[in-house]
Amino acid sequence: MQIGLGTVYSWSVYRRPLSEQYGWSIPEVTLTFSILTVTAGIMAFLGGLWMRRVGPRRVALVAGILYGAGVALSALSSGHLPVLYLTYGLIGGMGLGLGYIVPIATLVKWFPDRRGFITGLAVMGVAAGSLVASPIAAKLIEVIGVLDTFAVLGSVYLVVIVGSAAFLRDPPTGYRSAGWIPEDQHRSTTAASFELRDALGTWQWYALWVIFFLNVTAGVGFVSEGSPMAQDLVSVSAVAAGGLFGAAFIGDAVGRFAWPWLSDAVGRRAVLTTIFLFQALLFVSLSATDSPGLFAILGALILFSYGGSSGTMAVTTADLFGSRNVGSIYGLMLTAWGLGGVLGPLTISTLRESTGSYEIALRVIAALMLASALLPLRLSRPNPPSGHCEALRTKS
Repeated sequence: MQIGLGTVYSWSVYRRPLSEQYGWSIPEVTLTFSILTVTAGIMAFLGGLWMRRVGPRRVALVAGILYGAGVALSALSSGHLPVLYLTYGLIGGMGLGLGYIVPIATLVKWFPDRRGFITGLAVMGVAAGSLVASPIAAKLIEVIGVLDTFAVLGSVYLVVIVGSAAFLRDPPTGYRSAGWIPEDQHRSTTAASFELRDALGTWQWYALWVIFFLNVTAGVGFVSEGSPMAQDLVSVSAVAAGGLFGAAFIGDAVGRFAWPWLSDAVGRRAVLTTIFLFQALLFVSLSATDSPGLFAILGALILFSYGGSSGTMAVTTADLFGSRNVGSIYGLMLTAWGLGGVLGPLTISTLRESTGSYEIALRVIAALMLASALLPLRLSRPNPPSGHCEALRTKS
């Protein structure tokens, strides 16, 4: 399911063909992706609430239908930018948002003893989706055109996501991983007690939101312009750029697994701080490269960091607020992904349009990452809600 939804990150392969074929400006086309991310952020929250009522399977099925149909119906947007906004942006974004939270929220319930590991493994699928889809989409665009490519791939995405969604279910009440006894029963019970309203009453939730927003601004900014950026910076063809960009998602796949897994050992704060510092160095380096090979390496490392931040954010949320309501708590936090998905792409595309190159935009993002590195160090576990404290005293 995550592979199907992760194909959204192949968007940059479509950006230049749409601009050239219909005369739309870079920011006009990029707004499609921004609409998608904002919609997805809102729908992720609503999906988390809905999943608590009906379980993961029904939400995932609807998500697959909407996402696949949104991409496929984009084939009707010939010369009509509002149609592209409605189909790929709004309908596709609704499906993406509903679906993204479902596997993560389900898996942390099945594997409470390996949250970092299982979350990382799950979100690897998102990167794998673009790794597969980007070069295929680039080749299809060359052969059958951009609109027919939307129709073909959207139909494939619908089948893949809906077919996978049919297997999802929550564990039974009282489930515990075989042989697992929480090392700190008090901490585990405390973390599991937060309702959405309790989480929103803590400063930690808002701190996590800002950290997520800043990381997404950098990562999605690169994702939205990766293919045309490769064509401009290292002078390769559209198909070659799609291959370079798709290959970079190997880094995303590894990062979404490796960083959360590492955070189980060294801590979430250390990992998130390191990711910010690493990204600052990478974006500065990318602004000065003229080598296709180096572009692929730097792009893979940028996505390695972005993927790692996404995976680590999910498990950090479960750590601080518990896994029982992670669907709604993390779902609302995905509004940071939606808004960061607006700021990043529009910042890079607007600076590219106004300056004629990507160098200034990449250095602006690098400065933002450097300035943000201290934020994760302030994170700490929130105090349990008052109702939970009273329950513990009564139990004692």
